[in-house]
Amino acid sequence: MGQKPGTVYLCATPIGNLEDMTFRAVRILKEAAVIAAEDTRHTRRLLSHFDIHTPLVSYHEHNKLNRGPELITRLLRGDDVAVVSDAGMPGISDPGVDLVKLAVAASIPVVPVPGANAALSGLVCSGIDATIFSFLGFLPKTKKKRHDLITAWSNHRHTLVLYETPYRLQETLAELQECWGDRRAVAARELTKKYEEFIRGSLSSLQEHFTQNPPRGEFTLIITGQQENVPVMQNSNDVSVYQLVMQSIDNGDNKKDAIRKVASELGLPKREVYQAVVGHEAGQPED
Repeated sequence: MGQKPGTVYLCATPIGNLEDMTFRAVRILKEAAVIAAEDTRHTRRLLSHFDIHTPLVSYHEHNKLNRGPELITRLLRGDDVAVVSDAGMPGISDPGVDLVKLAVAASIPVVPVPGANAALSGLVCSGIDATIFSFLGFLPKTKKKRHDLITAWSNHRHTLVLYETPYRLQETLAELQECWGDRRAVAARELTKKYEEFIRGSLSSLQEHFTQNPPRGEFTLIITGQQENVPVMQNSNDVSVYQLVMQSIDNGDNKKDAIRKVASELGLPKREVYQAVVGHEAGQPED
């Protein structure tokens, strides 16, 4: 009878607040034969805080091709391997997913140890619909690949969630607005940390905010999808704005509330929606 393989444990770690570390994660990290960490120096501080003395090995984007097979060899010998990223759930926007693929191919058990996650934390507090959403992770660094991806998702009708660094935030907001129009959006900053903040508005208002307040910390962006049967708004005088306001009025709202609701849904200033309605009505022939 062959050696029973060990197990890959994907252990979530805090994204800011150390109190978000789970009891189970602490136990697994103590019991594993080795911990594969994205940044051993960063993880060593976390282990020290929780009095964990399990051996550490590095496993990151630049050594995964060599280190991955080494970890699989240990697993096939029966060792349990705990995988951690710098923050949050390993396998989300980090090389943990590659080790999982190797483990699955070798019939090695893979077990999640859930915990903090920035994308979900930002989404549920955003105030934007979380019924159906898509996670885009970090956008590509090269301009062409980033433009291609943004364009590919321009007609997506459901909420979009992505990560961004403070260094590229303003550039990304500008590119998103140029391609998608001025949609309703939320920037969640420094989640679970001391300076946690949610900036709510539209892509343009977020751009204005971060022009006046230079971005700091890591960001999760939550953005509404394209409204069904409504083109992405580049010009608030488009007739579809008027049609949406009329639909809202037909549903029982007064004109003021209808304008406010449509402005919120499209991420437009109320005055622009009001001007679009007035402009359309002024152009209609009298009875």
